[in-house]
Amino acid sequence: MFAITSELNDEMGIKQYKLVGEIPMPLAGKDSAFRYVFSPFTILSVRRILAKEMPDIVHAHYASHYGFIAALTNYHPMILTTWGSDILINPGQFRILRYMVQYALKKADLITCDAKHMIKSLEKFGVIHSKIHLIYFGTDTQIFNPKQRSTELRARFTFDNSPIIISLRNLEPIYDVETLIKSVRIVLKKVPKAKFVVVGEGSQEMFLRGLAEKLQVSQNICFIGSIPNKEVAKYLASSDIYVSSSLSDAGLAASTAEAMACGVPVIITDFGDNKEWVENGVNGFLFAAKDTNSLAENIIYLIDHEKERTKFGEINQDIINKKLNHLKEMAKMENLYEVLSKRSTR
Repeated sequence: MFAITSELNDEMGIKQYKLVGEIPMPLAGKDSAFRYVFSPFTILSVRRILAKEMPDIVHAHYASHYGFIAALTNYHPMILTTWGSDILINPGQFRILRYMVQYALKKADLITCDAKHMIKSLEKFGVIHSKIHLIYFGTDTQIFNPKQRSTELRARFTFDNSPIIISLRNLEPIYDVETLIKSVRIVLKKVPKAKFVVVGEGSQEMFLRGLAEKLQVSQNICFIGSIPNKEVAKYLASSDIYVSSSLSDAGLAASTAEAMACGVPVIITDFGDNKEWVENGVNGFLFAAKDTNSLAENIIYLIDHEKERTKFGEINQDIINKKLNHLKEMAKMENLYEVLSKRSTR
């Protein structure tokens, strides 16, 4: 989705926000994305929506593409939410992307991010500190919780009470699922019955399937592609260990937070703000990116120590409930909407 444009209605003291327009944009490849961003049709379509609806606020996500389009409309007030790669990676790939990010950041009235280290990255682009707000995307704990555990789902993957290790990152190079696949061979030497569930799809799917075959571990790995959002909580809560081998994250990845909310111990790369949420040996483990041996050792440890798995999971659930609750974080965003709506030029 290109932009969320919200209209505030305070009738009878009831706050209401209405989605008044959305324009999908292909992100399958850099070329298609660039063509779409610079398409006159895109800008005209967005401007028509804004002219018709006259929203109090324009809220754009992802600075280097969607945010840039919002900036080109010159509509205010505008909130820009950065996601991570748009600030940390894209600007270093092409000079034009850096220009697009700088322009979007300059035009935004307020900028939000979901990681403390992102604040410093934004300031390097010349954004003043007072313009930046730390708001986590948050996790809906009414959906993601241990009660979603399904014995039926577990039986689908294993019939011998095998430990289930799950990954929910897409099969793209940035998420480095390759490291997880390589770790499987090491894990199976100590725990032959371990089962790995790889959720997601992407450009590396055939490569990763081939790698599993080459390493002779394919019989212990289930590549199940994408799953409906309503099924994600069930898959997480029914697993014993969650792994993220991502090479880059802004704040805590949504799937990691969701796994924690479901009471699952996590093993994730030591990147960005991850150490703010996971402490080694307390509620999970951190490992250096691409460190296959360390990842495997951590998986084996948690498989062998059921009491620690349970304890880690309970701590994780408590952390998300207290510090990363979706409703609490969205209340902060709602407050920003109220403040900015008073600046509306309608």
